[in-house]
Amino acid sequence: AFKGRDPSCAQYSWALLYLKGYHSLQSYRIAHVLWNQGRKVLALALQSRISEVFAVDIHPAAKIGEGILLDHGTGLVIGETAVVGNWVSLMQGVTLGGTGKEHGDRHPKIGQGALLGAGATILGNITVGEGAMIAAGSLVLKHVPPHSMAVGNPAKVVGYTEKEDPSLTMKHDARRDYFEHVAGSFPDSRSNGSVVK
Repeated sequence: AFKGRDPSCAQYSWALLYLKGYHSLQSYRIAHVLWNQGRKVLALALQSRISEVFAVDIHPAAKIGEGILLDHGTGLVIGETAVVGNWVSLMQGVTLGGTGKEHGDRHPKIGQGALLGAGATILGNITVGEGAMIAAGSLVLKHVPPHSMAVGNPAKVVGYTEKEDPSLTMKHDARRDYFEHVAGSFPDSRSNGSVVK
């Protein structure tokens, strides 16, 4: 995942040696095994150390699939009941958190092949569908359908992805129809920035 999707990873050894997204993900996997063995205190101690060293906070009970890319990793938070499907790409600063109002199963479920942009915040026991794309800086509070693009604060579905798994293409830009839609929703403006009435 790191070699195939991260252009800064020129060789497989670079992931092993230099990429803290990779390091934190593999360390989480050890903590997850400890958690599932009932060794929760040790798992939480490892989680705390991972957070301190890599600035990545993944609860050891979270379920994370294979082929995951944590690009940069810094500021990433994944809560206790979160589920991340296979082949998902998460950029720096992504939060998969609770709303603070729920108990029990309270974190997002991310479908296979989803792409979560930098600083995206996804809160509550909601689903981001398979192959969906969440734009950078978006706040997602409601379910996102499969193969759709959600943008904004709060996030709204603005279009649909052309690729089955945007996480594999790492293409963050929206399609032309989205920009035409956005341009049509604002009043005309002059080159000096003033709004025409």
